[in-house]
Amino acid sequence: MGRSPRKDLIAGLTVAIVALPLALGFGISSGMGAQAGLVTAVVAGALAAVFGGSNLQVSGPTGAMTVVLVPIVHTYGANGVLTVGLIAGGLLVLLALLRAGRWMAYLPVSVIEGFTLGIAAVIGLQQVPNALGVHAPVGANPAVVAARAVGDFAAHPHWATIGVALAVAAVMLAGARLRPAVPFSLLAVVAATLAVAGLSLPVTTIGTLPSGLPAPSFGFFQAGHLGALLPSALAVAALAALESLMSASAADAMSVSEQHDSNRELFGQGLANLAAPLFGGVATTGAIARTAVNVRTGATSRLAALVHAGVLAVIVFATAPLVAHIPIAALAGVLIATAVQMVEVGSLKALARSSRGEALILALTAAATLAFTLTTAVIVGMLTAGILALRQVARAARLEQVPLHADLPPADHHGEEQELLAEHIVAYRIDGPLLFAAAHRFLLELTDVADVRVVILRMSRISALDASGAKVLGDAIDKLTARGILVLVSGVRENHLNRLDALGALDTLHENGRIFPSTPEAIAHARAHLGAVGLISHLPPAGELTGAKR
Repeated sequence: MGRSPRKDLIAGLTVAIVALPLALGFGISSGMGAQAGLVTAVVAGALAAVFGGSNLQVSGPTGAMTVVLVPIVHTYGANGVLTVGLIAGGLLVLLALLRAGRWMAYLPVSVIEGFTLGIAAVIGLQQVPNALGVHAPVGANPAVVAARAVGDFAAHPHWATIGVALAVAAVMLAGARLRPAVPFSLLAVVAATLAVAGLSLPVTTIGTLPSGLPAPSFGFFQAGHLGALLPSALAVAALAALESLMSASAADAMSVSEQHDSNRELFGQGLANLAAPLFGGVATTGAIARTAVNVRTGATSRLAALVHAGVLAVIVFATAPLVAHIPIAALAGVLIATAVQMVEVGSLKALARSSRGEALILALTAAATLAFTLTTAVIVGMLTAGILALRQVARAARLEQVPLHADLPPADHHGEEQELLAEHIVAYRIDGPLLFAAAHRFLLELTDVADVRVVILRMSRISALDASGAKVLGDAIDKLTARGILVLVSGVRENHLNRLDALGALDTLHENGRIFPSTPEAIAHARAHLGAVGLISHLPPAGELTGAKR
């Protein structure tokens, strides 16, 4: 923290300016009030900066988290939200101790992009009642609530309120294009506050805020509702882990030599979520937007995030009366602009163009985020991605007939021998993973072979084999044997052979000595068999039956 304190001080001050309207807005949007957003940014921001796993991460209330918290407020009230945050903090610490951070890297990009798109839509829809100056209608689905709010606005329009919200959003979006380094969110909110006060516009403001942080207390804890609140706490913990690690990864990508510790980051976020509810704060995560501002303004250490929390603490203690005059519609405009900025059109187009499968995963995840809960959306996205991945695996497995001449020993009568053998022996090479997704197709292809006397299965190129694949292989061998076809196997890897033996798939072949290390040895056995039944009368000398190819 002592390497470049001047850069960190400037970065922390800049992030605090950007974070102030976001903290206020997300606090109000969550249903807990502006004070809760500020408290979260101060307490959680400081603890996550000290104990987290990223030197450049900035934590606080986020739009994604408000999406989860709103239904909890409606069902269990403010105490339910605080209880959920506390439980989620404990779960995050447990995840850190279990070293679960590495598993977050396996989330597909299409799921993340769809998740982000859905969250942006939910955040924007949640701001519609405040932007229109109407009371939020009753309802759980944000699209339904927004539609009802539009109906209420049409009956009793508040043009000043919607004008303030649209003006703030427009200034932010235009300013981000022209001067990205300038904190237009704060400038727009200040201008809107002065305009509303100077013109005495009939626009609702935040209202009186307490000056200072409340004393820590456990009085909110709802022990009687633990069972009902646990699913919500799991959702909050999962979202906090996902968003925080995504934000930390983004910080690494934007910096030169930073590399976060994912498990330590989970631990820091866990402590932050344990502490914030004690002071009346909401659940917190690493914030991608604020982290990006931190990196781009030159932050080099955790000092910048601590300065950000300290500046916001000063605002809580010293300027609460001024903050009370901020129009709620102005903060709604800030969050609407933030939701728009969350959507990276270029990334969405690239994923949609890459394949229909990626586009489907993205669309389903976004739709599920909008229609259901965030946890449900991730599950839908992961299941869709898993099904499509299995489909690709099934297509990757191939059963290919291969010529025998590459494995036959050279001889004067090679051409003649080749023709005779080709009439009675067919060799198949199995390539790729032989898993349950491809097993049924494999069985149909293998048992549909022409009327030959010997089938050689070359198995050295099987990359993976599960129990279903082993069973299907055994069934195929039994079906071919029942047709009077001699089945020989060559080149089985030791680990695959162990699994096949454990399931009894090759028991008949073991008993009759029909498993060979190499394909030439299998061909030699097939030739001997054909000679014994009188189909080939002239066999090469035994010395010519050796080889190394598989």
